[in-house]
Amino acid sequence: MQVYACEDSNQHSGGIVFLTGQLLASFPFLFLISISSSLVFYFLVGLKNDFSLMMYFVLNFFMCLLVNEGLVLVVATILQDVFWSISTLVFIHVIMMLSAGYFRIRSALPGPVWMYPVSYIAFHTYSIQGLLENEYDKTSFAVGQVRTITGYQALHNVYDISPDADSKWRNLLILSLMAFAYRVIVFLLLHFCVKKNSSLFRFVCCKLKINE
Repeated sequence: MQVYACEDSNQHSGGIVFLTGQLLASFPFLFLISISSSLVFYFLVGLKNDFSLMMYFVLNFFMCLLVNEGLVLVVATILQDVFWSISTLVFIHVIMMLSAGYFRIRSALPGPVWMYPVSYIAFHTYSIQGLLENEYDKTSFAVGQVRTITGYQALHNVYDISPDADSKWRNLLILSLMAFAYRVIVFLLLHFCVKKNSSLFRFVCCKLKINE
């Protein structure tokens, strides 16, 4: 944020240029992290040995990193302090993980706050649902001796998710929209908060030069 404030005070670049440059600079590194980490964790956990399913795992991992990066930018823009930004991000992630459906099924969460709106705001919710739907794709389970149900039906009955086979792609789309929405919020914060501070900085500098 200090770099942007300096660049904006000198009128070298605006919010869109700053965010575009930041995204292009981090994009390849986030993708490499997604691939390298997925190759380790996917086979370490023992998930289904299928290339298309593994690529979805990589994309899910990558979109989570993009969303998390946008969240970090939002918090850093608001607080502009390293210690309080890290502390706030840890608190936010803990709250999101508790309401994402991993420790407790979402339908069993308390309605106010935890279910609405925290579980819908948490990007962990859509990531976990997408991974479950990806793993149970093209599977079936025997119920008794004459009846079988698909993996999606099992997920819908037990976890109250996955109404159809396209749900995992909808969850991936939601993650991408969240990554975009966080950056829009950062742009607005840069425009109305950081830009105001940089304008004040230019005004003070001009006053000092006039007095000299």
